[in-house]
Amino acid sequence: MSSINEVVLPEESGYLLRNCVLFGRLLRACGVEVTPTQMVDLVESLKHVNIGHRRDFKYSAQAILVNRHTHLEIFEAAFDLFWQAREEGELLDIDLGSLMQRPEDDKIEFQELAQNPGGSDDEDDGDDELEPELDTVYTYSSREILRQKDFAKLQDSEMMALRQMMLKTDWNLEERLTRRTVRKSRGRIVDLRNTFRQNMRHGGEMMRLARRDRKSRRRPFVVICDISGSMERYSRVLLQFIYAVTSELDKVESFVFGTRLTRITRQLQHRDVDQALDEASGLINDWAGGTRIGESIRTFNYDWARRVLGQGAVVLIISDGWDRGDINVLSREMDRLHRSCHRLIWLNPLLGADEYEPLVRGIQAALPHVDDFLPVHNLASLEQLAETLAKI
Repeated sequence: MSSINEVVLPEESGYLLRNCVLFGRLLRACGVEVTPTQMVDLVESLKHVNIGHRRDFKYSAQAILVNRHTHLEIFEAAFDLFWQAREEGELLDIDLGSLMQRPEDDKIEFQELAQNPGGSDDEDDGDDELEPELDTVYTYSSREILRQKDFAKLQDSEMMALRQMMLKTDWNLEERLTRRTVRKSRGRIVDLRNTFRQNMRHGGEMMRLARRDRKSRRRPFVVICDISGSMERYSRVLLQFIYAVTSELDKVESFVFGTRLTRITRQLQHRDVDQALDEASGLINDWAGGTRIGESIRTFNYDWARRVLGQGAVVLIISDGWDRGDINVLSREMDRLHRSCHRLIWLNPLLGADEYEPLVRGIQAALPHVDDFLPVHNLASLEQLAETLAKI
């Protein structure tokens, strides 16, 4: 299937059709999924709308190119930026050739554009021809900014870009050796059965030895995430992180807790990320409520540990450590969990602050039973986690 970048329009088609294609490329660069079929439908719709009225053209483009409610804000800002009206609705010819050659990771910070998309209305120098300075928008790489930006400070448009970057991150777990063996030409174990079988075909003489070696398999992965009130600023982003890990790894079990434990593994297995997150959120009844870490870990140990912690599982707990329950219960259940899994990792979003100290009782009770204590406040910290998981 041809892409939007491969669409070629004849010279006599004029500026409008060419700008339609360039506008589609701009939306794709900003995270809105625009297909070649949608662009063909947009061009076809021009026969049925009055393109002299900018409002009619805008609503037609929005109906055809926008498939998700979360993309409306990006579309509004991109449309106001790209299409500049002059002389009774005539569209400007904007040359974005150099713009489209920029790296795909360069995005527009739409929060600023939505506030002032076309410049100040108070300034009128008498020139009817507005010249949009689009190149100045792409003078930095927002990927690096998003990597370092705290999850609690993200705008809606940045959340969408961050989701795509999470899905592109290479999540992997080091494989473990199982008791099963597989045939290998240079294995360390002599396969006597295959050795006799193969050599009987050559008159029964011992011609060569068949060998086997132990089979390797990726470790199971268990994520237990805090969605209480103190974690509300981070929990929605962290659910997207759990979805990204679930879509990348084979055996992932996902749980969330506030005052009680909820399993959301099945809900996060949908191929559509929005549907998966919506169903997971609808299943959670104690969102942004209190926190009982010890009781939730105890529920996991008694109801789920035997089912999901076999074969050397790695357990990831995400919480800031604020706990209203019994600290002795938390310490005892963390010790039980630590002895049941291969490695126990605790992620704390507050650990990214320079002035942070693990002084709350929940953290102090859990730390003696944790193998790794890591931050989880931005994308760079998640990339650090990916490296840690690959080296387990």
